[in-house]
Formats: sequence, C-alpha cells, structure tokens
Amino acid sequence: MLRSIAYTIKQALRQTARNKTMMFTSLFSITAMMLILGLFLILAVNVNIMTESAEEEFDMVEIYLEDSVTKTEINDMESSIKSLDYVKSVEYVSKDKAMNIMKDRWGNNGYLLDGLSENPLPASLQVRLKNIEDADRLVRYAKTLDGAEDVAYRQDEINKILKITHTVQVGALIIIIFLVIVSIIVVANTIRLTVLARGREIRIMKYVGATNWFIRGPFLTEGIIIGIIAALISSAVVGGLYAAFVNSSAKRILVMFSMTLVPASYLAVNIVVIFLALGISIGAIGSIISMRRFLDT
Repeated sequence: MLRSIAYTIKQALRQTARNKTMMFTSLFSITAMMLILGLFLILAVNVNIMTESAEEEFDMVEIYLEDSVTKTEINDMESSIKSLDYVKSVEYVSKDKAMNIMKDRWGNNGYLLDGLSENPLPASLQVRLKNIEDADRLVRYAKTLDGAEDVAYRQDEINKILKITHTVQVGALIIIIFLVIVSIIVVANTIRLTVLARGREIRIMKYVGATNWFIRGPFLTEGIIIGIIAALISSAVVGGLYAAFVNSSAKRILVMFSMTLVPASYLAVNIVVIFLALGISIGAIGSIISMRRFLDT
C-alpha cells in the first residue's frame, strides 16, 4: 500500500516536471480563476453583512393610529399583529413618546417643538419583522385593521437592498460556475497531453494486469498537486490584498456607509479552506475526464 502511494506521488511529480509549460498554463488558469472568485466572494460576504445591517434598520413598519382609537382597540391590534408568524415584536408608541423621539432627533433645536399648541404626531405601533421581505404582507394586513390611519415603511430602501443583494449573488454564481468549467477543461487538456505521451506505457501496464486506478493514480495526483498550489497562491494574494484594503479603508467605509467590513483574519481562513477544496476538486475532476478515453470507467 505504502509502496503504491509512493509510486503514485513520484510519478505525479515526475510528470509535472516533464510538462512544465502546460503545468504552468493550468496553474495560471486556476489561480486566475480563484483570484476572481475571491474578489466576488469578498464582495458577496460584505454585501450580505450590509444587508443584515440594513435589515436591522429597515425591518420596522410603523402603523399610525387614529386619535379616536381606544386602549382596548390598541391592545386587540397588538395581539392580532403579534400572532403573525413573520412578526418579531410589536411596540406601542404614544403621542407623547413620539414627540420626545422627535425632540431627540432635532437635537439642540428640539426646544422649538415646545411652542406647538398641540401634539400633531399620531400614536403608533412599531412592528419589527423577522424578514424585510414580509413587509408588503404586513402592510396589506395593517390596512385592514380598524383604527389604523396610515402605514409607513421604507419600501424604496428595502427594494434597493434586496435587488442589489440578489444581483450580486446571481452574478457571482454565474461567473463562478463559468470559471470552474474553464479551469476543469484546461486541467483536463494538460493531463491529456501527458496521457498521450505515455500512451504506449499505459497500454503495457494494462496488458500486464495493472488496475485502472493504479494507472490513473499519478495523473489524478498531478491534477490535485496543481490545484493545491494554485489554491495556496491565490489564497495568499487575495488574503493580502483584502487585509491591505481593510486596513486602509475600513474607517472610511464605516463613516460613509455606516457599515463594517468582515475582518480580514476571519475571511482569510475561510478563503484558504474554500480554495483548497475547490482546487483539489478541479484538479481531480480534470484528471478523471482526461483519462476516460484510455481507461474503462
């Protein structure tokens, strides 16, 4: 068993050294693919973080109440809304509390509101949702309640956030699938050239009774080696670039967009794991495909 493994690794390294040009072509192709993949992965992760932060800010729907609504009717409305499975919480805000909130928002100019002859702000129910995508459902439901005068929520902001998130996720998925397919084809062609060069040797090995997996082993290992090297190179490059970006721009992004970036250390570990798994898979699949014409599968 150990002798077979040693033979497989030795042959794979020898084949890699023999086909340096094609090996570097495959290595460059997979590395480039992973670099692009890493950029989209970083973008997707940070967009998801931004979406979660936005959900915390925009996941509230305000139901403004008529001035004539009674305390009993308010309690009934609260109970009715809380029973909805997509509602996280419901909070009653009185007219006086709404005015105090407005004064806080006005800051130093809040005293100007003291000159009003009466409080023009309505009482309301602040409803927080488990998912902002259910906002439309809640609005439709709220409009059917007796005592509800109006409903307010940031529909435009919510729609923009959902649209951006969906576009990034779909676009990243399409590009990733395309790049993976291209990389598999390049690796398969690289291994196929090696197989063609050793065609006579393979036929002799099959004639003397060597199993398909014994013959396939060096080629499979060669593909995996290429994938691992590409994964390590691309992980180092992507991790280094992202760490530099975070160090130089994190504070600026926090001030401009009120959002934090995913820590470079956390993302780097995940990128290494993902790239290694992807590189090994691409190398193995490409090798298996290249051998189909020569070995029974």
